[in-house]
Amino acid sequence: MIKVYYGDDRVRAKKDIETFLGDEYEIVEGAELAVEDLPSLFWGGSLFSEKRSILIRDLFENKSVYDELPEYVNTVHDIIIFEQKIDKRSSTYKTLKDKIEWKEYKIPVNPNLKRVFDVYAIAKKDGARAVAMLDEIKSEEDPIMFCGLMISQALKDYKAHPGAKEKRALKELSRLDLSLKSTSVQPWLLVQAFLLRLALL
Repeated sequence: MIKVYYGDDRVRAKKDIETFLGDEYEIVEGAELAVEDLPSLFWGGSLFSEKRSILIRDLFENKSVYDELPEYVNTVHDIIIFEQKIDKRSSTYKTLKDKIEWKEYKIPVNPNLKRVFDVYAIAKKDGARAVAMLDEIKSEEDPIMFCGLMISQALKDYKAHPGAKEKRALKELSRLDLSLKSTSVQPWLLVQAFLLRLALL
């Protein structure tokens, strides 16, 4: 049986991969496969068992091999192909879409995403107001993820205007990120302290 899992939520995908394949499975890099490898991969047994559990990563990037996949849909092995993304316009996908299982793993969109960016933008001018805005959403957020989103916004600012202040903000954010991962201090206090300092950098 072949299944295709795809998307950017690797944590959820890994759990489902282990549920289906078990704890011990072979890992094959799809980019390194040649067409002549496919019969032994999909039809061949192993020394210990006739039925194998196999995870193939990034097979679809290897077009010549991917195009041969319809020939192997009746494999007796348990096989998951894991991809970052898939092209639903390809003829191979259209051939396979009803013959094997496809499952997407998408990281849920943070409903507070715009508000997180607003907190950072306000903090550049008014730290106290930014802290008040943070208080409204922090119960729904993770401080490390929140810091990561601020870093992405700071990087955008730096690309748009690579000034000294933008560089200092990035340095402070990298320190904040390190502190959040290595200290026992209440994480939101560290974030609030950063927001209060940002306008003064």
